Amino acid sequence: MPHLYEVIRRPVTSERNTDLMAQGRYTFEVAPDANKMQIKEAVEAAWEVRVLAVNTLNVHRKRRREKTRFRGYRSGWKKAIVTLAPGDKIEIFEGV
Repeated sequence: MPHLYEVIRRPVTSERNTDLMAQGRYTFEVAPDANKMQIKEAVEAAWEVRVLAVNTLNVHRKRRREKTRFRGYRSGWKKAIVTLAPGDKIEIFEGV
């Protein structure tokens, strides 16, 4: 079982995730063996917010090419979309 601060690897920033932030939903790359309860505890401990829901999915690896040659795969990873209680914010995403 990973430590709470090893569960969350990095925030994921994209255009879609920026739109989700307006709804109080934040996206993180998390440890592949982390479950929803561990992710919830880690987010609540790190930012002192209340988490209402956690949705997880595995992002599959993708083929990586150089010109016409096949070079290998880009690693797959696990993504978590965390829904916060109304009024709560995570300041790390402000100004992104």
